[in-house]
Amino acid sequence: MNEEKLTRTSKKARLESRGKIITFICIAVMVIAAVSILYFVISKGLSTFFINKVSFWDFISGKDWNPTKTDAAGNALVGALPMIIGSFAVTLLAACISAPLAIGAAIFMVEISPRFGKKVLQPVIELLVGIPSVVYGFIGLSVIVPFIREHISGSGFGIAAATVVLTVMILPTVTSLSVDAIKAVPRHYREASLALGATRFQTIWRVVLRSSRAGILTAVVFGMARAFGEALAVQMVIGNSAVIPTSLFEPASTLTSILTMGMGNTVMGTLDNNILWSLAMVLLAMSLFFIIIIRFIGRRRKAK
Repeated sequence: MNEEKLTRTSKKARLESRGKIITFICIAVMVIAAVSILYFVISKGLSTFFINKVSFWDFISGKDWNPTKTDAAGNALVGALPMIIGSFAVTLLAACISAPLAIGAAIFMVEISPRFGKKVLQPVIELLVGIPSVVYGFIGLSVIVPFIREHISGSGFGIAAATVVLTVMILPTVTSLSVDAIKAVPRHYREASLALGATRFQTIWRVVLRSSRAGILTAVVFGMARAFGEALAVQMVIGNSAVIPTSLFEPASTLTSILTMGMGNTVMGTLDNNILWSLAMVLLAMSLFFIIIIRFIGRRRKAK
């Protein structure tokens, strides 16, 4: 009996050690891949400033984008300000529109009609999440752009069309995360509020939403991160004009749209290629910024 117990213990120990080795290898691969991507993008992006001698301030604040030409002083026209403004404009507008809709849908699914939400709305949200970006872009190109052109103004391409497409794209993501945040509110919070004489709406507004505020903010920031990095759908409807937009209905551009348009038309090592890597570095920095915000909100939530 003792020998059998020893053999069983040794087998379990071997399985545990093998499991640890496998998980360590998986984590190591992920870490190496992440560090490699960071190193590659940053090294290529910094080549613009150290090898091609482009001023970082001119890159960030410049308004003219034409890497193949130079100005009177011989400096390359690589101002990324129009794309940065376009990216922030469509991201913030899409977040401002989708956040109230997503929070309202989450409240309806969890607090008002849970059964209907599970049977009908949850499958719809999952379906919207699974639709490819190119399909959203094609629908925007076929429906939203002609509608804006015929009923509002302009050519139809611009920040307004891109905002509508991005709003629909990030809406299911923000809704799903908001549903999880609202579900995480303990049931006794609601029962205590109702027992004190609060109405259903007062309980939702003053108890549920306040308790799930950190989770909902995380959902909104996560949706903004996805909207900021969206490329194909935005490229199809924004017009891809590298100018600072003066109207929501004029063609504009984003960092991702310029990247997708120029990545196949440049030679590695040239200024045209390096400046695209610099745009990718800006995108990477913004993604890291959104991740830091999400982690900060998560830590505050745990502290409470």
